Amino acid sequence: MNIMEILPDILLIALALVMLGLGLELSLRDFARVAQYKSAVALALVLQVVILPLACLGIAWGFGLPAAFAVGLLILAASPGGVTANLFSHIYGGKVAMNISLTAINTVLAIVSLPVISNLAIAIFAPEGADGTVVPLQFGKVAQVVAVVLVPVSLGMLLRRLAPAFAARLHKPFKILSAVVLASFALIAIVSERQALMDNFAVLGPAVILFNVLSLLAGYFAAQWAGQDEGTARAISFEIGIHNSTLALYVALSVLQSLPIALPAALYSVSMYITALLFGIWLTRRKGAVPA
Repeated sequence: MNIMEILPDILLIALALVMLGLGLELSLRDFARVAQYKSAVALALVLQVVILPLACLGIAWGFGLPAAFAVGLLILAASPGGVTANLFSHIYGGKVAMNISLTAINTVLAIVSLPVISNLAIAIFAPEGADGTVVPLQFGKVAQVVAVVLVPVSLGMLLRRLAPAFAARLHKPFKILSAVVLASFALIAIVSERQALMDNFAVLGPAVILFNVLSLLAGYFAAQWAGQDEGTARAISFEIGIHNSTLALYVALSVLQSLPIALPAALYSVSMYITALLFGIWLTRRKGAVPA
């Protein structure tokens, strides 16, 4: 049996569980808290929805990426932040409460922005299909993305509200599950497309790392230029600099059913930990620890 025949169903279940775990960390207060950070949230959303995709376009064209890789990189750029962004923000002095609120808003916004940006990427780079495999996301596929994001997150939030003690016990197992799912599907994509990866790594590897570095730096310096404090700048930086690559892998592997499109997210899911760690160390040395 071809792996692509069973992968969509497995990935659908796995991502639903990951998004349920994200919902366990959210509450309605996280959405309400956005009012406290209106200017910072607006800045982060503009960076996430407008600036990063434009930067991705420039990277894809500048490196001459094949169509499938360019589409995959744009899908990654459109994916929101997640639990990993919150973790790095906590370690390196960002305002975690703001990260959680940004994750909540970004996740809801992604049900619109992710399909739109994905279709724009396909229209620009693969109007006739990349390797004959890419077609725009039709209504049914868009509804599938919406369902796998919104429904599990809502259920997780409801469970946290109705049974907070039980939800707290599930918190750590779901974090572990998220890491295992991400590692598993990244490995599947890399192994399945190892020849394409080896043939194009000299181009794709630097493009993915450059995108990650630009995302982190754009969030940090744009926030500083906008007059935000250091903790807010760090929170925005990690929120838009560390994307939910599990969701990007889901769109590539399950919705678009394309392993080549998944390769940028697969590489990113490995490199982002190293890049974010080095960026956090740079922040600490540059400004020192930030009081909580």
